[in-house]
Amino acid sequence: MNETQHYAISQYPDVDDIYRRLNALTAGPMRPVRRDKMQEYLNYFDTKCVRSKELTDEAKKLIPGGVQHNLAFNYPFPIAIEKADGAYLWDADGNRYIDFLQAGGPTVLGSNYAPVRDKVIEMLQTCGPVTGLFHEYELKLAELIHRFVPSIEMFRMLGTGTESVMAAIRAARTYTRKKKVIKVGGAYHGWSDAMVYGLHVPGTGRLEAKGIPRGATANTQEFFPNALGALKARLIANILLGGTAAVIVEPVGPESGTRPVPFDFNQKVRELCDEFGALLIFDEVVTGFRIGMGGAQGYFDVKPDLTVFGKCITGGYPMAGGVGGRADVIMRFAAGIGGTGERAYVGGTLSANPLSCVAGYYALLEMERTNAPVKAGQAGDRLTKGLQATIEKYGLPFVAFNQGSICHLETSGVMLLDLRHPLRLAKGLKPRKHMMEEMGAAYMANGLITLAGSRMYTSMADTDDVIDEALGKFEAVLSSVEGL
Repeated sequence: MNETQHYAISQYPDVDDIYRRLNALTAGPMRPVRRDKMQEYLNYFDTKCVRSKELTDEAKKLIPGGVQHNLAFNYPFPIAIEKADGAYLWDADGNRYIDFLQAGGPTVLGSNYAPVRDKVIEMLQTCGPVTGLFHEYELKLAELIHRFVPSIEMFRMLGTGTESVMAAIRAARTYTRKKKVIKVGGAYHGWSDAMVYGLHVPGTGRLEAKGIPRGATANTQEFFPNALGALKARLIANILLGGTAAVIVEPVGPESGTRPVPFDFNQKVRELCDEFGALLIFDEVVTGFRIGMGGAQGYFDVKPDLTVFGKCITGGYPMAGGVGGRADVIMRFAAGIGGTGERAYVGGTLSANPLSCVAGYYALLEMERTNAPVKAGQAGDRLTKGLQATIEKYGLPFVAFNQGSICHLETSGVMLLDLRHPLRLAKGLKPRKHMMEEMGAAYMANGLITLAGSRMYTSMADTDDVIDEALGKFEAVLSSVEGL
């Protein structure tokens, strides 16, 4: 492993202990917020978030559900945000929140970071946001990514993480002339037809594949998290089916490490891919540059064949995505002049536009200059240790752990249910999901924005004072659960 001071993870979590505690959490009774306190928290939304409700109710007439992104479907109703700065967000009613959503993870520098914003404004005043033609910052960004992540011999920028996964799979199939793609059950790799398979809950296959023909997922397979034996069995069986084109993993584990992997997991997957002639794809949509400037692959010292980037690639600015890796594979995207062999078709009018490229270039330079990933990781360590102390103080069954600036606070355990315990899944899925939604609402009513009430991303903007303020707010919620 590389020197950990270059990376956000100061100490890799004890995965066996985490799973022991998570299993106890999902096997035991739920501990939701007391009904009287929950009503108090819900009253906050009715009295303090009036403008948000007006806006999102009106939006429901034109927008399905009233919002455009899954992260915004918060209980009891979505909150409309008007201002973002550093560690904080302000809603349409003027309420201030500590922002542990950080746009789903890309803003390691903190929200609306001024030095990057100034460069974007400068670009808008000269070139504008898009021309449809080449711009120098496409090259400058690609050079920077190659410097930070040496496995990226060539890079193709796209618009989203979903597009980037699609492109990576297409390139892998074109290069290997094989069809099967294996993912870890429960992992989210975007919403393309082929990847809506084993989504969120391991073992569920096509459960979420509404509107998707069976043929679209016919060559997608899953294996249970950390089950290397099952992965090998898949690879062996696929030999008779034409072989495996690629194995795709989130290097810290599915759902940003909600189901964490043992430290040597990625190396063992690398060895299996080499043994069976499959390409290894790292989905670093969240971990890229958040774990460190070298990504999770730098931290684990494992070299994938292809790396997928998403929102991290532009520091939170729009049209954020791309796939890079081995030159002989990435060259399959070359269109027209310079194309080699069979071409894997990709497109995207707004891909690599000047605005996105200049934002990404200066965001990455600022992250390097300030050592933002490590500072964000230190904030994650402080937050997690404080949460663990609160859990111990009140004797709660909850589980807090982190991988640097990716922090997890599991109170309902719904994200850990799977088909290996079908009765637990059937009985617990809906009530535990609702409990998680309630916890997210309780945090928000106390001035904390989290991802789905169970995950937090810290940033360089999260000073000790910010984290300590947040810990007081978390304690207010955790001390109001049933049974205390």
